[in-house]
Amino acid sequence: MRISRPDPSTGASPMPQPTAVPTRVIDNAGEASAPAAGRLTTSATICLPYRPESVGAARRFVSAKLREWELDDLMNDAALIVSELTTNSVETCCQTRMLVGVRRPSTRIVRILVGDGSRSMPVMVQAGPDATSGRGLAMVHRLTHGRWGVTPLPFGKVVHADLAVPAPISP
Repeated sequence: MRISRPDPSTGASPMPQPTAVPTRVIDNAGEASAPAAGRLTTSATICLPYRPESVGAARRFVSAKLREWELDDLMNDAALIVSELTTNSVETCCQTRMLVGVRRPSTRIVRILVGDGSRSMPVMVQAGPDATSGRGLAMVHRLTHGRWGVTPLPFGKVVHADLAVPAPISP
């Protein structure tokens, strides 16, 4: 696991600070409305409450974005990753809202981000064969080939996981 830092070229943090606002989607231009026809957004964020049903909402949100980007091959892995990260956030029992984001930092990477109000850092553990929990981050680690991390922030943290986009098949 590695700890991410803000992008030195822009100084931007991986996710904006959460605010207590109604659930809404914000695209990479900072607009809460739907993108213009033919315009492909390269990032989107949704603000969700800390409730179990938010896990399904996060899955649907990320799946819809991957469908828009025509990256259907990544949907199963992305669904598992965002489910694990949002479940961990829901379990923190924070009183604010969590942010779930999906971005295309490059044509070869899809980044899934989950920000919450807890300063407690995720820890990958070795779950025993009879354990009923503790395998989620190990699955994230395996699916991302170790390309995941956490950014501590004054109000909490952001956990990100990068999926490699398969190379296009040449005719």
